[in-house]
Amino acid sequence: MLARAARGTGALLLRGSLQASGRAPRRASSGLPRNTVVLFVPQQEAWVVERMGRFHRILEPGLNVLIPVLDRIRYVQSLKEIVINVPEQSAVTLDNVTLQIDGVLYLRIMDPYKASYGVEDPEYAVTQLAQTTMRSELGKLSLDKVFRERESLNANIVDAINQAADCWGIRCLRYEIKDIHVPPRVKESMQMQVEAERRKRATVLESEGTRESAINVAEGKKQAQILASEAEKAEQINQAAGEASAVLAKAKAKAEAIRILAAALTQHNGDAAASLTVAEQYVSAFSKLAKDSNTILLPSNPSDVTSMVAQAMGVYGALTKAPVPGSQDSVSRGNSRDVQDTDASLVEELDRVKLS
Repeated sequence: MLARAARGTGALLLRGSLQASGRAPRRASSGLPRNTVVLFVPQQEAWVVERMGRFHRILEPGLNVLIPVLDRIRYVQSLKEIVINVPEQSAVTLDNVTLQIDGVLYLRIMDPYKASYGVEDPEYAVTQLAQTTMRSELGKLSLDKVFRERESLNANIVDAINQAADCWGIRCLRYEIKDIHVPPRVKESMQMQVEAERRKRATVLESEGTRESAINVAEGKKQAQILASEAEKAEQINQAAGEASAVLAKAKAKAEAIRILAAALTQHNGDAAASLTVAEQYVSAFSKLAKDSNTILLPSNPSDVTSMVAQAMGVYGALTKAPVPGSQDSVSRGNSRDVQDTDASLVEELDRVKLS
């Protein structure tokens, strides 16, 4: 009885010292059930039984029978997922920035035997390990990477905790960083950096927009010039084709007119009609002499229209006089005689003009 009382007193003193030092009390040592021979173990709990001070067995959920006095329930371990709030602590980053950071730890007891005999207080041990691992991992990263790589940081902390807590029968499932508090001056610098970065991106976007606008305007002018040149080319081609068609039509019309005139001259009284046409053209040309130039050659008797018409008809007759068929000499003599008559007529006209 004295030994049992001393043991209970020692447990109370140990629990009080843990609370005074800031450590959380052990879950296993609070509210231990008594040995009532017949016990009912709840689901998702593991009761560690000692027989005469040594580990005997772990009671499974359901009905269990123990021997009074000899068997004692020493630890009660919960197999549910446990959530532990990691207190806020300070950590220094790779670029010497002090941060205040806290987190939440999710773990589960996988081996009740190791959790009972491998460590004094599993939850407290895992909490301290999480804090030290967090400081160690933050020291490997700069301030910018801490915010960008929170997921990788959480994964590294979980891996480090699992490696150390394997011998304790505890497995860390997740670790999440709740808040990261930055010093005020560093926060102001980060805000200025963000604003500068946004202004930079706005300036870059504005310059890119100006460049795209200039490129679009240049492309539009280029396309407009190309289209204008193609239109001008097509216009010149169409105009040249029209002029060619007009010249061809005029030539065809003139040829047809000459053909009709030649056919008309071969008919009866064709010479008289030709003489009349020549006389009309001569009179029309004589009436336009003073309109194109100030120097005028006038005949000796300009009022004698009959003589001028007769002279024009003489020139026409000399030009249209038919040669003797089959004789080249007659043709040459006729042509020379006509030329001499024409030259004589022109000489006489010039003399008349001089005398007048």
